[in-house]
Amino acid sequence: MNEVLAAALKRWPNVPACYGWLSLDRRGHWRLQGERIEHAGLIAFLNAHYHADEAGNWLVDNGPQRVYVRLEYLPWVVRLRPDGSLVTHTGQTTGARAPVLVDQDGCIVLDTAVGPALLHDLDLADFVAALCDETGQPVSEAALLALFEGETRQAILWRDLPLQPVRSAELPARFGFQPDPSP
Repeated sequence: MNEVLAAALKRWPNVPACYGWLSLDRRGHWRLQGERIEHAGLIAFLNAHYHADEAGNWLVDNGPQRVYVRLEYLPWVVRLRPDGSLVTHTGQTTGARAPVLVDQDGCIVLDTAVGPALLHDLDLADFVAALCDETGQPVSEAALLALFEGETRQAILWRDLPLQPVRSAELPARFGFQPDPSP
């Protein structure tokens, strides 16, 4: 907690928390009551004050008020940069660790230093192009489709990280976050 927030909480200790207004969509866009936020200054503020509490709720500190975030999928959305690095929807560079998870709909879930992240859908083609088997050969479409269905017929790797199937409903418990915080 920074000094400004600590001072605000001291001055206004009983500001009610806000639920159900702010959300993060699958493309890393902030939404206020369903409407995409476009104002660059507000987006920068949200990005700078976005974090999780000890209960796994994601929120933005607005002075002494806690504004809880409804997550459409995961707490983070990442993009692949041309140099191969990953950048979060808040602009932080991060890396992925094993395993890379693939849900039943083909969504790519990366366990990153900042937390669980959804790979932006515009980067799926580059992601799939980088997949290989243990010998470095391209992966067949059949093997990839089997993975989407929860089967692992052969090892599939992305940047030497193994892919594993997962059900999207398992993600909140697996990573310890609340997708829709409530009082």
